[in-house]
Amino acid sequence: MDQRTKPPRKPEQNDDNDLTVSKVLRNVLIWVSILVTLVVVGLMMTGQQGKEFPVSYNKYLEIVSARNIGEARITKTQLNDFVFHGTTREPITIVFQGRTVEGVTNITTKLGVVDSGVESFWRANGVTWTYEEGDSPWWMAIVQFLPWVILLVAFFLITRRMQMGGGGTKGIFSFGKSRARMLTDGNIQVTFKDVAGADEAKEELYEIIEFLKEPSRFTKLGGKIPRGVLLLGPPGTGKTLLARAVAGEAGVPFFTISGADFVEMFVGVGASRVRDLFEQAKKNSPCIVFIDEIDAVGRHRGAGLGGGHDEREQTLNQLLVEMDGFEQNSGVIIIAATNRADVLDPALLRPGRFDRQVVVDRPDMNGRLGILKVHTRKVPVAKDVNIEVIAKGTPGMSGADLANLVNEAALLAARRKSTEVTMYDFENAKDKVLMGVERKSMVMSDKEKETTAYHEIGHALAGKLVPEGDQVHKVTIIPRGRALGVTSYLPNEEMHTMSRDQLTSRLIVLLAGRAAEKVVFNTLNTGASNDLQRATEIARRMVCEFGMSDVIGPVRYAGQNDNVFLGRELTQPRDHSEETARAIDSEVRRIIVDAEQRAEQIMRDNLGLLHTLSKALIEREILDAQELDVLIGGGELPPMVKNVEEFREKVRAQAAPSSPSEDTSDHGADGLALNPS
Repeated sequence: MDQRTKPPRKPEQNDDNDLTVSKVLRNVLIWVSILVTLVVVGLMMTGQQGKEFPVSYNKYLEIVSARNIGEARITKTQLNDFVFHGTTREPITIVFQGRTVEGVTNITTKLGVVDSGVESFWRANGVTWTYEEGDSPWWMAIVQFLPWVILLVAFFLITRRMQMGGGGTKGIFSFGKSRARMLTDGNIQVTFKDVAGADEAKEELYEIIEFLKEPSRFTKLGGKIPRGVLLLGPPGTGKTLLARAVAGEAGVPFFTISGADFVEMFVGVGASRVRDLFEQAKKNSPCIVFIDEIDAVGRHRGAGLGGGHDEREQTLNQLLVEMDGFEQNSGVIIIAATNRADVLDPALLRPGRFDRQVVVDRPDMNGRLGILKVHTRKVPVAKDVNIEVIAKGTPGMSGADLANLVNEAALLAARRKSTEVTMYDFENAKDKVLMGVERKSMVMSDKEKETTAYHEIGHALAGKLVPEGDQVHKVTIIPRGRALGVTSYLPNEEMHTMSRDQLTSRLIVLLAGRAAEKVVFNTLNTGASNDLQRATEIARRMVCEFGMSDVIGPVRYAGQNDNVFLGRELTQPRDHSEETARAIDSEVRRIIVDAEQRAEQIMRDNLGLLHTLSKALIEREILDAQELDVLIGGGELPPMVKNVEEFREKVRAQAAPSSPSEDTSDHGADGLALNPS
């Protein structure tokens, strides 16, 4: 081929490759040199010692007196001490650094002085010795200065690496560069198939992905690409997981950064990083930028004492300009996530910046069912496990809570050396997550155990008898977490609003434990403190927020408690008078006292049933909903299993008529729990 037809060479690319190779080789050589130096120094420092073992002076006298030293070298140190290096005629056994060493033939010890008496002692015991020069001054100088040299070299390398921006060529002013990471298809393994319980949010985000893949389908009708999507919701509901799924589905560059990564100790760094982030995004458009925990940088301006933090406000101002300013960022979509939407600046939430606000709330029953199915894909689940029952029994749990529940169940199954995760493991894991860890080491007195039993049965009995009350799931007097006893409930249905009757029933159930103690023992104790706290919160919200008081009326007085900034709260006037405050306190007290009186009346009307249930709880320590129904209906519970052998005989008797494949796994799980072996 003619030289004139050859394609021109690209010197920039080759030079960059050569520069990268030379930098890698230089770093490798530096670290190899340091390693070799350390190895050589270690060998030189230990080479003279060889396999010598230091012994005490008394041990030295014992070995020499036994005429077991044949030859010896006597060296003099810089401190005018003498060191004895002896070779034994027969191997000996010594204790070195707390362990016994056998077959020792070379020993060493320090001697204060060597005079004619010492030499006579050696000569009398058949020791042949020679005097040698000690450590030379140049060697001691190297040993003394070498650590400082190593520290200076390490400091130089670390400083140079910081100046190079972590190995790059950005220089010491790389603080202003964005820390966003660009993810590729190979780094992302999460898709929308791995997300459950947020169908509406998935639909909104999937539309954005379709816009990036095929924008003409939307623009031909006059539509514009959304600038930003804000994911709102409580912690653990899957906001970041949705963003990871978008990154896996989009097929476009995906930048991810945390809101806390913008602000640094240097003034102006936050705004500089925002500019650099959007410059990188424009170069790779169309792309998606995900800002996690945006409330760290997007809080309301002008809040707090002294007018707020200027550096954070500069960062927010720059973010506002980049999202929607004079320069259009076409093809760059911002996805942000936060669980504190109430503290965000209004300018950040307006259309044109965040056009869509997607609420990712706690999942309902169907959502929890889908989430549990996702998390149990790789878990060997036994046949007795009913995912729907677990989903129904975990109201209010977020996706993270359900993932933790499945993980705890798997750990419990592994702890008892099971090959499958059974319903027993899921029930124990749910109790552990909802009520706390069982405190088996805590021993209660009989009196305290009796008081706790009546307290918990008071809750359970009120939950069974009060209309509009939640369904009692389990009651136990086994200490869990910080509670001596726990009563857990299952809501009858998914409720998004509550009536005054439902809230009043909840107050009665909360105060029923204290009422049971008062009716039976005619005394009060500190065990109801948490019940009183929760009851007071409900009653105050009924009066101040929900307008459920006939005296106060349909007026909301909870405005000042909603402020999240101290500065704004101090500058706001009170929204009610002292007279109104006294009326609110009076109404809250009246509601709580009425609920307690109704709870006491329920306990008096059902005193015999209260004694029966409490005695059964003291005997068994745990009663579930079915056992409570049997006792309330006047029936008797089957006798308890006294020991493990009796339990196994019962299991074998029940399993004998059926084949092994038809046997229920509950018994086996309980048996393993009683005796893991």
